Amino acid sequence: MTRIGTTELEVYPLNLGTNVFGWTADKAASFAVLDAYAAAGGNFVDTADMYSQWAPGNSGGESETIIGEWLASRGKRDEFVVATKLSALEGFKGLSAANVKAAAEGSLKRLGTDHIDLYYSHYDDESTPIEETLTAFDALVREGKVRHIAASNLSAARIEESLAISDREGLARYVAVQPHYSLIERAGYETEYAALAAKENLAVLPYWSLARGFLTGKYRDGGSAVDSPRAGAASAYLDDRGRRVLAALDEVAAAHQTSVAAVALAWLTAQPNVVAPIASARTPEQLTDLIASVDLKLASDEVDTLTAAAEA
Repeated sequence: MTRIGTTELEVYPLNLGTNVFGWTADKAASFAVLDAYAAAGGNFVDTADMYSQWAPGNSGGESETIIGEWLASRGKRDEFVVATKLSALEGFKGLSAANVKAAAEGSLKRLGTDHIDLYYSHYDDESTPIEETLTAFDALVREGKVRHIAASNLSAARIEESLAISDREGLARYVAVQPHYSLIERAGYETEYAALAAKENLAVLPYWSLARGFLTGKYRDGGSAVDSPRAGAASAYLDDRGRRVLAALDEVAAAHQTSVAAVALAWLTAQPNVVAPIASARTPEQLTDLIASVDLKLASDEVDTLTAAAEA
């Protein structure tokens, strides 16, 4: 287990992403993935109120509902750290005080719990004063409905300003950031957020840790078509740089007799302040490759080789 920043939250070093729940993984498949994850020692799930409103027939909240039903049926709520997000669900958009309160109540109900362990600002809302948002979050923390707060797709400047306001006003403080970051998507995080995370001791919980599946190694020249709604975006990484990255991943994976995905996740975990990369699985079989990353310790020269391969 590892700790989220300055908090008491002890989590498994692989954060299970659940945006596929209620979308490409139905309830039964989602339960199977959660069962396998828990059996491996996992205790940290990441969701959002808007998952998966983009899927035909969905209205949002499907992922939270499945997680809540699984936690109740397995009696696992006290063993799990549950992270969810607000600001993008239709009818509950933005970070106004009223919306923070209403969105939290909706998530609590769907999750079947009386508290959210880690509650994220999913997307920024520049029409709402930061102090209003933080005061609303602080109220949830004081009521015991939220343990800690975090930020996902906010700019580093806005996060820094939020932290300063929290410190000045004695309000709940962001303890973690959830950026887009992977071996092949480095520039945005490393240039904008890395220094802030180090300075403020923010836990880093990257999303799209496997570059929409590209870093699983499934997308290669001459390879068979991959049945995934992310196939187009993943295939876009297959350029000269992408091929260099895959070659380096293959080499390290062979040395450790493990999967390419496990190596890609282990590279992320080796980066400063990264606590638990987020990765999702539609089946227990897909999860196996991800779980392998938890006990995989890369040598410093292997980390350097992968980093060099991914240089632009």
